[in-house]
Formats: sequence, structure tokens, C-alpha cells
Amino acid sequence: MRRVVLCGWVLAACCACAGPGGGDEGRAPGAPTGVTAEAGSATSVHVMWNAVPSVSAYEVYRGTTKVADVPAPARMLDVTRLTPSTAYVFTVRARDARGRLGPRSREVRATTPAAVAADRTAPTGPGGVVGRAAGSRAVQLSWSASTDDHEVVSYDVYQSGTKIHSVGGNQTATVVTGLRPGTRYSFTVRARDAAGNLSTAGPPVRLATAPGADEGRDTAPTDFRASARWADGAYYIDLAWVPPRVDGVVAEYQIQVDGQPATSLVWGGTPPQGKASYSFYVGREAGVGHRVRLRARLPDGTWGAFSPERTVRTIPG
Repeated sequence: MRRVVLCGWVLAACCACAGPGGGDEGRAPGAPTGVTAEAGSATSVHVMWNAVPSVSAYEVYRGTTKVADVPAPARMLDVTRLTPSTAYVFTVRARDARGRLGPRSREVRATTPAAVAADRTAPTGPGGVVGRAAGSRAVQLSWSASTDDHEVVSYDVYQSGTKIHSVGGNQTATVVTGLRPGTRYSFTVRARDAAGNLSTAGPPVRLATAPGADEGRDTAPTDFRASARWADGAYYIDLAWVPPRVDGVVAEYQIQVDGQPATSLVWGGTPPQGKASYSFYVGREAGVGHRVRLRARLPDGTWGAFSPERTVRTIPG
């Protein structure tokens, strides 16, 4: 396998790409992708990252200092006892069962808000909490914004009383992935202000995922388009799509051509939140048709649903 950097993408081109969970037992884990850091209060930052296959734990660093070991299923940590109005840098490393450490993730930065003197008033609880199943492994949640006498900094999402996610105070929806098919779940949402005051939980939302192995169409890239182009003596296929909206960062995609995995793309910088695009070489022969679709690796390490398949044909320019 060869890797090159092209227009912000780290391109892994291979004749047959390994499936999810595949790995080389002789190698250390790869660097976690999709790392984000967002202030949860004046003294805490919520760090999240995408799953790395076949690892036993993650190490979270604040600057050069390791602050915690996190079990593999968690993929998140609230770093506490921080200083208000301070900028911090975080990285994450994966560790396998043999104790081998992979490289550090890219650095992410977060600044804690200013402390509010003697703030003991919690935000109001989120209202209008609703949700729906998005296939067999995901649910969509949304709620109306809470209010606070100063500012709502974040919302915490709980599954049966256990915190599983956190989003910024300006966000009132998320998609929770990594669930089990045909299973009933209960979710609640709480608001948090800069002083760390937690609201009461919004009304619980009880949902059941669909049975079977359906990835859930809401985990598929949307507005997917493909077209052929002649340039520099060869044909290229241009792709454009909108990343699926999930509870984390989508940093990796698999492109399938004519029913076979053709290319894996790993976002090397900050992944796009709006429309993404990519082009790849398909040869010099005119009049050839190709079927193209793609899917995203979700933050929990599993693959989402494929986009609709598009057919393109190389037409002489």
C-alpha cells in the first residue's frame, strides 16, 4: 500500500482494501482520527476521537502530559481541573493488547471560557427532546435550546444514565452511532454552563433500533454526485458529497468502483463539515462506464451505509 498527500487528503490506494477491523498483528496501532476538543465548562474540556480497530485502550495527553488511560469502547474523556480562560492542546494515542503505542493524533486545541463568580444557577433543562431510529445501529436526537443566566456551554447526552457524548452549546441535535440492532434504548440530554452547573435532564426518549444488519441510511453520505472528466491525456472521475451527520468527526471514506473497494481516503487536516469533493484517475479509454458509490467510517469504527450508486461514462472530449 502506498500513501500520498493530495489536496488535504491522505490517499491510501490499494488493489484490495482490508475490511473493518482488519489489521496487521506485527504493527502498532494507527493514529486516532477525528479528534475534537470542546470546552465543557470553565475548568473542563471534552475530548472525543474515532475508534481505531483492534486496540485495548487510548492515552490522552494535554500538551506532553498524559492525563488519562481510556478503555477502547469509550472514545471520549472529560479532562477536568483546568484553568479558566486558558488555551490547551490535546492529542490521543492508541495502545494495543501487547502494549504497543501508535503515533499521536493531530493536535486539537480548546480554550476554556472565563469563570463566572458565584454562579450557582443551572441552565433550564432541554425541552422538546425527540428522536428516531436511523436503521439498526444509530438514532437521531434533537432538542430545543436551554437558557442560562450567563451562557450554555455544552449539552451532555446520556444513555440509560451514562454519559456517552457531549456537543457544544450552540448545537441542538446529534446522531448516536454504535448501537445494537433490535435493541431498546433510553436517552436524556442535560445542559451545562461555564461554572459546570448541570441542568435537570430533559424528558427521556425511548427508541428501538431496527432489527438486522442495516447500517441505517442516515449514516450514508448525502447529495452524492459523480461525473467523468478528460484532463492531461486521461479520464478522471470527480466526486462530491455531503458527509453524514453523526456524533463525531467523519475522517475516512471508502470509494467503491464497479462493486469493488477501490480507494480509501483519510482526511489529513480538518474534515469538511459541508460539501466534500475528490477526483481520481480511471484510465485513457473512452466509452467505458463505471458504477461509483462511497461510504464513511463512523466515529465508532464501523462503516456507515453506502451512498446511492452513480453511473458515469468516459466520453471523448
